[in-house]
Amino acid sequence: MLKLKITELNRLNDQEFKIADKIPLVVVLDNVRSLHNVGSIFRTSDAFRIERIYLCGITAHPPHPEIHKTALGAENTVNWTSVENTLEAIQQLKASGYKIWSVEQAKGSISLPELELKEEKHAVVLGNEVHGVGQEVIDQSDGCIEIPQFGTKHSLNVSVASGIVIWEIFKQISGKLSIFQ
Repeated sequence: MLKLKITELNRLNDQEFKIADKIPLVVVLDNVRSLHNVGSIFRTSDAFRIERIYLCGITAHPPHPEIHKTALGAENTVNWTSVENTLEAIQQLKASGYKIWSVEQAKGSISLPELELKEEKHAVVLGNEVHGVGQEVIDQSDGCIEIPQFGTKHSLNVSVASGIVIWEIFKQISGKLSIFQ
């Protein structure tokens, strides 16, 4: 096996990415503190061609050198919107027909492997590194997704959790879209 060169990967350039079809998925960051986490989520969102990221509350937004450090330019390709309040973003998305999923350990949450997506448009809310998704946001969500964990820790880093959830949703949605066939 020979490692591929960057020029052999056949990736979209920035202009092609901007006009390319996206999966009907929006990521909502609810008061995420770490700029490295924000940048990492931008990079994952670019990899799976999500529609948009909502940066809510204290979540920093581009341009910022600390976001760029982990986003590596994805902050320039992925569409994003800064919203003062996460509930405002949730209301906008619901009005546009999105099903809202908070990624959180909650009573009645759905284990990620058991998630079966039927609706066309989805939004996932990822929360603060210490406090998680705010209860008022969970109250307005259509459901909670929980990532199974089998070790001693009770949570994952928000950028890691986003990658796991985005990948699972991408697998389910992209199989229904001709753009990824």
